[in-house]
Amino acid sequence: MNMRVGSGFDVHAFGPGNVVMLGGVPVPWERGVVAHSDGDVLLHALTDALLGAAGLGDIGQHFPDTDPRWRGAASVQFVEHAVRLLAEAGWRVVNADLTLLAEAPRVNPVRARIVESVARCLGVTSQQVNLKATTTEKLGFLGRAEGLAAQAVVLIARS
Repeated sequence: MNMRVGSGFDVHAFGPGNVVMLGGVPVPWERGVVAHSDGDVLLHALTDALLGAAGLGDIGQHFPDTDPRWRGAASVQFVEHAVRLLAEAGWRVVNADLTLLAEAPRVNPVRARIVESVARCLGVTSQQVNLKATTTEKLGFLGRAEGLAAQAVVLIARS
């Protein structure tokens, strides 16, 4: 079986607002994020991982932040686009492993909803999606709660 691995990373600074989008789920919090789209770090990292695994470039090539069409766009669109491109190239998602790096907001209360949302975007079961969250022990910009970051790793296989 032909398989490939992709990885992705994204970071956004906190800014005005009272909701942070995580995996397509609005998470109420005391701040929002500074971003051209909805700023969903989990889905941005996942999109890059998917595109990278298939050798299809990166999120900035497909959805440039200079294009007004993507202002405020739901990042679910980015993942679904990447999954369509993979399918057209003969690939399917085997699994996705996501890591959120942030002091806040906490994801435990919404973890299951995020996993289900990501699985829906990928067209897989929730058992094929894993979500971890960690802090940086108060170190750096993440530790000072100035923003949040995410990493994603995916495995894809020939359909």
